[in-house]
Amino acid sequence: MEAYKQEFVDFMLDSKVLKFGDFTLKSGRKSPFFMNAGLYITGTQLMKLGEFYARAIHETYGDDFDVIFGPAYKGIPISVATTIAYSKLYGKEVRYCSNRKEAKDHGDVGILLGSPIKDGDRVVVVEDVTTSGKSMEETIPIVKAQGDVKIVGLMVSLNRCEKGKSDDKTALDEIKELYGFDAHAIVSMKEVIDYLTSKGMLDDELMARINDYYAQYGVN
Repeated sequence: MEAYKQEFVDFMLDSKVLKFGDFTLKSGRKSPFFMNAGLYITGTQLMKLGEFYARAIHETYGDDFDVIFGPAYKGIPISVATTIAYSKLYGKEVRYCSNRKEAKDHGDVGILLGSPIKDGDRVVVVEDVTTSGKSMEETIPIVKAQGDVKIVGLMVSLNRCEKGKSDDKTALDEIKELYGFDAHAIVSMKEVIDYLTSKGMLDDELMARINDYYAQYGVN
């Protein structure tokens, strides 16, 4: 695993964003681990988060895009931090855009925050984590409704490596198949587990629960 991915795992743990225990996910699944990007709350944390996203985007999609779109709500600070970091690391000015949950009818009207999206724009979508792919059902129509735009791809923090709506595909694979663009993560849960196991940080009881979880929700 690349050094920056190891650094990102350590960063998630140090920030208490990635936790192990007993959690009920939005999907209803009972999980032995949970990632909450809402716990990146300091300037230093957000700066580092943006740099990890910018590096992953640059290595995966290159520089041929115009807008970083972060769905409300957790995607908003991610998109802002990533846009700043991309300018700092790669000297390329890209624009950030996010959506509101409800359209505003006065002042800065509409459903979007930040930059408008216009015909010809190439967009990279950023999210915290994708478990079932449900969030994309709301996000993609919003982006596509702005004009003749191309979605280059999706970048999330963590690929949970579990099935989406079918038994034989992960949520990220389903997104690729359904919408026709790439979907990647800074790091996968498999990489996280392998790295933490190599450091002796996962005990037998926790590993048994993780294995049981993937026996039920992992891709067949």
